[in-house]
Amino acid sequence: MNHELADLDAIDRTLLRLLQEDGRRTTLELANRVGLSPTGASQRVKRLFREGYVKAVRAILDPKKIGRGTVVFIQVRLDHTAPHIFERFSDAISKAPEVLECHMVIGGFDYLVKARIADMSLFQDFLERVILPLPGVRETHTYASVGDVKPDAVLPI
Repeated sequence: MNHELADLDAIDRTLLRLLQEDGRRTTLELANRVGLSPTGASQRVKRLFREGYVKAVRAILDPKKIGRGTVVFIQVRLDHTAPHIFERFSDAISKAPEVLECHMVIGGFDYLVKARIADMSLFQDFLERVILPLPGVRETHTYASVGDVKPDAVLPI
């Protein structure tokens, strides 16, 4: 078990699971589910936020309803690997609103980008406007998702 997770008792872990499932749960509901008073539950939740176990609470939107129904994964290989190239790429990709996630990886390419676009008919525009102009991009390989098997999964606690 992770060292920080070992510092949490069963009530803290249950609170984290409940908040991941639905961040709109009231303090009263949380208290009832873990067997604490509302004040006790509120204090614990505040501590979990303060100590960084909970980073944010936000709504998960329906991507199709807001015109972002297609997920693409893009492998990006840079023309050379140097700290200043990584930094410039990271700064630029962070500003692209279509990009949901970007991970530096070890293997046959440098970054794995997850983006949401309206549909594949707009992919070429996205690639030419957002990805290819990024600093140091030498090569890309794209994979379009045809179905969400396990999107936005909760973390095991």
